[in-house]
Amino acid sequence: MAELPKPYRRFQEQFPEVYRAFEGLGETIARVSCLDQKTRELIRLGMAAASRSESAVQSHTHRALEAGATPQEVEHAILLGITTLGFPTTMAALAWAREAIEDHFEK
Repeated sequence: MAELPKPYRRFQEQFPEVYRAFEGLGETIARVSCLDQKTRELIRLGMAAASRSESAVQSHTHRALEAGATPQEVEHAILLGITTLGFPTTMAALAWAREAIEDHFEK
């Protein structure tokens, strides 16, 4: 996966115990989930788009691809938000995801 965003790495370094608890919560949710990893990452991608977080969109794009999603599935997960999030927000998220897709396959 691509390197974690700088603010996330800084949080990890500055508050290691809180970081471990945060990661542990995510691992617990994944373990008890009835959704597969690819579906979870596509949902998280949509939530990242809704929150207008470029780094989260890119991170969850990489994670979705690593979980077996295709670039088309990544794009469609974002396009589903167009009627809820609006055109500008969706187009920004789509651009961020496309950058991450290009980066993902260059390596």
